[in-house]
Amino acid sequence: MAVTTVSRKVEYLYNPPPDYPSRARRLGLEGEVLIRTRVLPNGESGELVLGQSSGYAVLDQAAMEAVRKWRFRPARRGDERIVSWVEIPVRFRLER
Repeated sequence: MAVTTVSRKVEYLYNPPPDYPSRARRLGLEGEVLIRTRVLPNGESGELVLGQSSGYAVLDQAAMEAVRKWRFRPARRGDERIVSWVEIPVRFRLER
């Protein structure tokens, strides 16, 4: 069995925070969403999977929409950019 060595892991390149949904803000909803995304060789998010819900669909959706727009430095094997999966925690916390 061959072992694949990744010479560089995925890095964040452009990841603005998600918009806090106004409805969630009014209701005082907070939580953390765990998203798994497939980072493509061009640095874009490919497939997105909800790994763990915040318990609030409105927060989960806002997190998914934000990560879909994020850009990454893709993982590399030598000089080759490769597809890889990363887990991203997205936290929604209200300032008090």
